[in-house]
Amino acid sequence: MSNIAKINNLHKIEKLGRKYINAGHRKRLRDRFLQSGLNGFQDYEIIELLLTLGTPRKDCKQMAKQAIKIFSNLRNVLDASVEELQRVKGIGPKNALGIKLFQEIATVYAKEKISKGIILNSPQKVVDFLRNKIGKEKKEHFLALFLNARGRLIKSGIISIGSLDSSIAHPRDIFEMAIQNHAAQVIITHNHPSGDPEPSENDLVITERLVEAGRILGIEVVDHIIVSDNGFVSLKQKGVIND
Repeated sequence: MSNIAKINNLHKIEKLGRKYINAGHRKRLRDRFLQSGLNGFQDYEIIELLLTLGTPRKDCKQMAKQAIKIFSNLRNVLDASVEELQRVKGIGPKNALGIKLFQEIATVYAKEKISKGIILNSPQKVVDFLRNKIGKEKKEHFLALFLNARGRLIKSGIISIGSLDSSIAHPRDIFEMAIQNHAAQVIITHNHPSGDPEPSENDLVITERLVEAGRILGIEVVDHIIVSDNGFVSLKQKGVIND
């Protein structure tokens, strides 16, 4: 056997060795998950497990650690788009499969779990509903939730997309939908992509207009809730909307 052939064989053996090392590590990672779920997993190991679904042979550990470093925490990685994930060296459209799959399954599950007819009788329940509707949007989404007299959801509808102002959030559009759906109550909501849920002066002005319009029509505006990645603000809890 020539020296060149021997060198080539050594390279093949090294590659096979790395492959089997990775295979063993993946198996141990998956076995841990199957035995006890994510209990005891570090954040990067959760991302690593998801990345292995779309990365047949390559070691995903360093990619996962880098993803946590770049996006600061597990939640931000799981919320990131495929384009954003590609900031991590080694992650491309194909091996982001596991994370994308998680995002889609979570969305479908949430829509099935939180459906028409649920009772929205606390700000936290509304926020849980909203996070799956508009929580990840990059633009402001103004949404109205139409309820019956017992606070049960009849319908939800996006009123507008874009910066909230008095021309976009017009009482006519909201209460027309409320009347069509025989709603007794309305919860108005929108998201702040900036991450700061505190209401702007414009948010307060619009809220007052909508509350007054609701009083005239006999349809109660129960709350105006603003959601963001960093929390939420209920204008009812802040005393802007009175009983």
